[in-house]
Amino acid sequence: MDEKALRVLELGKIKEKIKYYAQTAAAKELIDNLKPYENIYDMRERLQETKEALDIYIKKGAAPFEGVYDVRDGLSRAEKGASLGCSEIYRIANILSATRRLKEYVIHKDEEEPYEALENICEGIVPFKKLEDEILSAIIAEDEISDRASETLYSVRKELKNKNSSVKDKVNELIRKYSKYLQDNLYTVRGDRYVIPVKSEHRGSVPGLVHDQSSTGATLFIEPMNLVELNNDIRELMLKEKAEIERILSNFSKKIASNIKVIKNNADILWEMDFIFCKAKYAYHINATCPIVSEDGSFYIIKGRHPLIEESKVVPITVSLGKEYTSLVITGPNTGGKTVTLKTIGLIHLMAMSGILIPAGENSVVSFYEKIFADIGDEQSIEQSLSTFSSHMKNIVNIMDKADKNTLVLFDELGAGTDPVEGAALAVAILENLRSRSTRIIATTHYSELKGYALKTQHVENASVEFDVETLRPTYKLLVGIPGKSNAFEISRRLGLEDYIIEEARKNISSNALVFEDLIMNLQEKSIEAEKNAHETSVLKAETEKIKLKYQEKLYNLEKHRENIMQNAQREAKSVLRDAKEEADLVMKNVRELEKMGYDGDIRNKLENERKRLKDKLEGISSKDNSTKTDEGEHIKNVKVGEEVMLSSLNQKVTILTLPDNKGDLQVQAGIMKVSVNIKDLRASGKVKTNTKVPNSKRELKLNLRSVPMSIDLRGLDAEDAIYNVDKYLDDAYMAGLTEVTIIHGKGTGVLRKAVNDLLKSHPHAKSYRLGAFNEGGSGATVVELK
Repeated sequence: MDEKALRVLELGKIKEKIKYYAQTAAAKELIDNLKPYENIYDMRERLQETKEALDIYIKKGAAPFEGVYDVRDGLSRAEKGASLGCSEIYRIANILSATRRLKEYVIHKDEEEPYEALENICEGIVPFKKLEDEILSAIIAEDEISDRASETLYSVRKELKNKNSSVKDKVNELIRKYSKYLQDNLYTVRGDRYVIPVKSEHRGSVPGLVHDQSSTGATLFIEPMNLVELNNDIRELMLKEKAEIERILSNFSKKIASNIKVIKNNADILWEMDFIFCKAKYAYHINATCPIVSEDGSFYIIKGRHPLIEESKVVPITVSLGKEYTSLVITGPNTGGKTVTLKTIGLIHLMAMSGILIPAGENSVVSFYEKIFADIGDEQSIEQSLSTFSSHMKNIVNIMDKADKNTLVLFDELGAGTDPVEGAALAVAILENLRSRSTRIIATTHYSELKGYALKTQHVENASVEFDVETLRPTYKLLVGIPGKSNAFEISRRLGLEDYIIEEARKNISSNALVFEDLIMNLQEKSIEAEKNAHETSVLKAETEKIKLKYQEKLYNLEKHRENIMQNAQREAKSVLRDAKEEADLVMKNVRELEKMGYDGDIRNKLENERKRLKDKLEGISSKDNSTKTDEGEHIKNVKVGEEVMLSSLNQKVTILTLPDNKGDLQVQAGIMKVSVNIKDLRASGKVKTNTKVPNSKRELKLNLRSVPMSIDLRGLDAEDAIYNVDKYLDDAYMAGLTEVTIIHGKGTGVLRKAVNDLLKSHPHAKSYRLGAFNEGGSGATVVELK
């Protein structure tokens, strides 16, 4: 990539802003060395990494880089076998901790949308949780080793604490003893040994070793002989402590060295992730997006903003190149924003090619270019004795030597700085030559000749920056497809120049030129009006879509609410049925209990009638509950007994049992249930059952729909429990439509058989009963025929 273009388009300033977010010096070095990538694959990969980092940063917050240091020197020394210091080992442990937490932060198997690019990077991290915990439990700060780092260190420090306590007691005792010879009644430490301040004139009164004296010589710091042995013990313990600490650090250094390649790889991944998240944080700060990358040299930047201009002042531009046209000629007044437009396009491409998200709208398209050249700004060089034109031309010659179809060239004021006629002709020749090579070109100019060249040349398009003549200020808006107007006459008139002077000036311009300028003005006005109308249309369309979605959502919620009401009603009806059945069973149980206390069977019959009445009522509830079913199929006017039809309220096939009365009511068989319905609820099914026997008309609606076994085993029960179970079983069998069941009571003493027979004599569901045949259990079972 051309170094001049990188400098002129100010990519370096963007890198400085990104460095602000770096946590490590290594990441800052990566940012310093960042340049546009040399192939489209790397460009796309780096953009995807930054996009994923931005997504995860927004979703989960900052990445876990806390407490991360640059430990490259320490790792290098450990690799060479050196014993590391306490601070270096502590920082390496923090690196191990940060890499482990970073991997957990990025890789989550339950994520709906995995961060594939970042996960591929973090897959290379190898956690060292055991070593990390060992180090951080032993080294609790950069300059502090824990007492529990080893048993030996704990023992030495405990003994050292006791010795220090003893020596303090002893020295305090000596201070009291020699207080009249001392400068101050206190002790101090010299060279790790406890001493007392003795006045120099009393040197002989305090036997001991002189370690130091004051600057005036008036005070001697003497170690009394009584303390020498204790101080020696403390000194020895301190040496033991130091030796143990060195052993611990050496041991950790060896463990780090034995895994140095993997640890260095973890650290490298950490630096790289810090670098990626720096770009993501910068993207978040400037509200950047990930562009689509094209391979054909075309781009479409939507509302692109120059990232170095204050957000409150920058005017977004929308510009495209490479589809209908490969060259864009931008005209307009000075300070109108032409140069900013060039720099915005160039910088956005350099950022994207460096893996940095761009300050533009969603779905913006950029292209990968092998080379980007920029001839922008005042390049006058006093040192080289070059004029502005000569300096520009020197740069243009370099561009002409290297530009090809994979090149983007940005010219600012092409051909300026020399005779206008010659400059314009030269500019046209340069543009035409580069266009013939399929080079992508954006050029700004004041020359009308270039406007005409863009109008008549295929694949070349005009553009202009809008200027408000009323306020004499540029709007910085880019208008593609319309050449710019100089506005010199209008600006001069607004500034107070007399009209006769302006008219005189007009006479000096050819009529064709004036017509051309007026045409440009009309085009600009119409373009602005069209853009305004398009904007209003898009706003109205968006509002219409919002209203449409709002009412669609209301309709959906209404339908959903209706379904919920229906389902709740059905559940409530079923609950009523279940509760009523349980209540009826409880009534029957109570009746049987009363019979055991001496009541006759009349009470049972009366209550059985009540139960039937309750069932009839429940049948009506069930019919209402099912009345909400969908009414589908062909209505039936005439039916025959035995015919199979659809019952819409139950949404199932039923069999006709009786012909309809004058109201249209009739009975049908639905599974094991007999239901009264109206002919209006019946739909044709196209089938008629043959040889269908009409069930006994006494069988009303059966509430117990669960499967009932053909026999009940009473063996092992006492008579009271057995009778209750038999009674309940017969009710269930009757409701399930069984015609014959077997009661197994065993032979035994015959007590259970007698109790069962007594119950069957008056049971309303028992038509007849007998002892079982040889193959039915003999006298150990009773076979009951149900009504």
